Amino acid sequence: MNIFVGSLPYSIVEADLREFFEAYGEVSAARIITDKFTRRSKGFGFVEMPDDESALKAIEELNGAEVNGRTIVVNKSEERRESTGPRRTGGFNRGGGEHHSGGFNRGGGSGDRRPRY
Repeated sequence: MNIFVGSLPYSIVEADLREFFEAYGEVSAARIITDKFTRRSKGFGFVEMPDDESALKAIEELNGAEVNGRTIVVNKSEERRESTGPRRTGGFNRGGGEHHSGGFNRGGGSGDRRPRY
């Protein structure tokens, strides 16, 4: 079973995370998610436990537990679902239209239609 662990202290390392869950059974993987640029913890991670019964016991007992002064959140991780709506990428505003919602505007100035050299 894949388990989500959130609100982790930033000082926790994967070995610590593994150790918390090994008290309840075999842990096949423990991973803390890090920022790809700074490589610092994002404060959450995932633990994989092959035995569902052990995993459910760990979730029940560790959810709401205090770790280094922080109350952690532990629950069953759900599979990522594909979005049914349009994907928001926050790209560029190519000008035109009435609504400018941020980004870069490649349109000309209002009222000034002289070419710029």
